Amino acid sequence: MEQNAELIAKAINGSLKIIEQDREKEIISRRFGLSGNKETLEQIGDMLSITRERVRQLEKAILIRLRIAAEDGKIPELAQAEKIIIRNLTEMGRVAKVSELAEKIFGKKVSEKERQELSFIGEISSSLAMVEENDKYHNSIGIADYGNEKEIKQKVDEIVNLIKKNKAPMSIDEIDNNTNYEHPDHIKAVASISKLLATLNNQWGLSKWPTVNPKNIRDKIYVVLKEKGEPMHFEDIAEAIKASDFRRKDVTIQAIHNELIKDSRFVLIGRGIYALDTWGFKKGTVSETIADILKQAKKPLTREQIVKKVLAMRKVKETTILLNLQNKKLFKKVDKNSYTIAE
Repeated sequence: MEQNAELIAKAINGSLKIIEQDREKEIISRRFGLSGNKETLEQIGDMLSITRERVRQLEKAILIRLRIAAEDGKIPELAQAEKIIIRNLTEMGRVAKVSELAEKIFGKKVSEKERQELSFIGEISSSLAMVEENDKYHNSIGIADYGNEKEIKQKVDEIVNLIKKNKAPMSIDEIDNNTNYEHPDHIKAVASISKLLATLNNQWGLSKWPTVNPKNIRDKIYVVLKEKGEPMHFEDIAEAIKASDFRRKDVTIQAIHNELIKDSRFVLIGRGIYALDTWGFKKGTVSETIADILKQAKKPLTREQIVKKVLAMRKVKETTILLNLQNKKLFKKVDKNSYTIAE
């Protein structure tokens, strides 16, 4: 990895040597943060006593000259850096966020300066395509042979629109079945540079959807229960969150219990056991559950029928149901094995 860093550094230095005027070299170095922090047009303009618009014009002209020099082979050090970047991009699906690409190339957590070095090489190389960061896309680099910036953004938008139309998270295989890509890894790479998408448990959805991007404890509880597919004790929910891939998973059992009580999506169906309301479970005591079942039936039900229906809505012991059925103030036995609501 140190060798990669050396080759990237050589490409940067070789590119800067092409720039003859010190002022122009200063502009590029400061704009891309090649020697420190990245600076704005206004900051550089104040430093050089020129307008921000003039800085922008100079930056654009310098980059054009560097791109031409790179294409003409006048920056020999650049070829090795391009080779490293393209090799890693190929392994990552042909396009990647600059931050993730930098970590793969340098083999460590990288600084802003190291990320900016890759962005600079991407800007002047004809073999690479840069995606500028905005509200929809992360700052990214792609292999130019597979699309320029506009084409990469179109691919991202295609996946975003597909998921929006589906109105629910999708797996990479499901996206693959509805798009035209050579390999699912390419889909994952393209989706990863979208700020509008998020992924969790191999499902991709809109970043505003809590099922793929839970932002608070309640959302995380919902995701855990939905993934489990069956009722869980609140202590088990806390442990599942701690063992999850959530960004923030340091939660207390008390905090979990408090949120379960507050949110109507979660139904207490036994001692400390909660389910999702969409599963058909209902809140209330066992007696209230039995009463609701008999009211809906509008006719007497056998002991076995009542037990079966209660167990579908509550996590309780069968003996608890039978004991509640003995409450003569609430339920009346109409024959040897059937019950109805007491009048």
